Amino acid sequence: MNIPTDHPRYRSLMTRERLAEMVDRGLVTRTGLISHGRGEAFDYLMGEKSLEPSVRAEKAAAAYLLRAKNPVICVNGNAAALDPGNLIVLAREIPAKIEVNIFHRTKERMELLISHMEENGAEDVLGRDPDAKIPGLSSDRALCTRSGIYDSDVILVPIEDGDRAKALADMGKIVISIDLNPLSRTSRTATVSISDEMTRALGNMIRFVREMKGKDEAIDESIGMFSNETNRREILNGICSALRSEFTEDV
Repeated sequence: MNIPTDHPRYRSLMTRERLAEMVDRGLVTRTGLISHGRGEAFDYLMGEKSLEPSVRAEKAAAAYLLRAKNPVICVNGNAAALDPGNLIVLAREIPAKIEVNIFHRTKERMELLISHMEENGAEDVLGRDPDAKIPGLSSDRALCTRSGIYDSDVILVPIEDGDRAKALADMGKIVISIDLNPLSRTSRTATVSISDEMTRALGNMIRFVREMKGKDEAIDESIGMFSNETNRREILNGICSALRSEFTEDV
């Protein structure tokens, strides 16, 4: 589709086209398109920018990942389609393992997603041969690798299902979510809830990882000063303020 670069919704429309292409290729499910649209609605409410509390959460997330003994970045279909490059860069900078984990799981789709990540530069992507299960889940999302998701102490879950986020938290893990909806089950469950568009969030996290790497005092400070409850409340306040401002301007 030929979308003019000066179109006010250029980036959004290009993202939708990319996701539609990935559906045709079998990487993203049709229900994944619904999930993306729901998240994009919250991005509109946030002004399509990283709010201050979002950036604070991204810095805390970077600190937790740097402090981790076995950090893992979990990748599903939407995440792999939207920004494989930044997922891979973040994993290298930490460094962290990458594991593919999906709800609508088939051997063919797992191979497609893992190969897609590898074609974009990822190495040693986990998920092909699960040898463990996340307790408390009856779906195929329970399937994982012991050296990756199962034994992780800190796990980043972009665009996550709430039931698995809770199951991971119940295992005692530090769960970092990227979910534009601050009211979702995932956001309410996570240790660090990042309410931001995934590419912006990953870019900010990469920057913070590079800034704090090897600086124990800065890492400890970022973790110690962060309150997820306060941050989620400020995100909601920011959305409400933006809506009130929009309404006042129209009147």
